[in-house]
Amino acid sequence: MDLIIFNMMKKQMTIACILLAMTTIQAKAQSNKLLLNNHQYTGAVSKKKLYKAIYQLDSNDPKTIEKAIRNINNVLKDPRLKGHLQIELVAFSGGTEAYLKKNSQYEKPLQDLVEKGVIVAQCLNTLEEKHIAKEELFDFIGYVPSGNGELILRANEGWVIVKP
Repeated sequence: MDLIIFNMMKKQMTIACILLAMTTIQAKAQSNKLLLNNHQYTGAVSKKKLYKAIYQLDSNDPKTIEKAIRNINNVLKDPRLKGHLQIELVAFSGGTEAYLKKNSQYEKPLQDLVEKGVIVAQCLNTLEEKHIAKEELFDFIGYVPSGNGELILRANEGWVIVKP
C-alpha cells in the first residue's frame, strides 16, 4: 500500500513540476513579447492642431536655468510638435536671475528662444519685492503682473505647466 501511495505522490509531483515549468515558459514568452513591444514604441502621436506649454522658472540655480532653456530647445526640435507648439517661459522669485543683464551668459540663449517664437516673461511682483528695475533686465523680456497668476491663467486656458 505504501508503494502505491508513493507512486501516486510521485506522479502528482511530476505533474506539478510540469505545470510549473509550463507556467514559467509562458510567463517568459509574455515577458519577451512585452519587451519587444516596448522596444518598438516611438511615443505619443500628435493629434491636435496646437499644443501650449508654460515653463515655470522660479530658481536661480544655474543648472535649473540651463535645464529650462535646454528643455524648451529640445521640445522645439520634436518632429511631432513642429509647427504645433506655443511656449512661454515665465520667471519669478529666484528665476529672475536668468533675466538680469549681469548674468549675460543667459542673454543669447534666451534671445534665441524669443527668435524661435517663445514668449519670455518676467513677474512684476518679484521685481517690486526684490527692488529690481526693469532696466536691469534684458531689453527683450516681456512682463506679467504675477508669475503665479500667469500660471493659473494659462492652466485654465489648457496650457501644460512644466517645471524643470
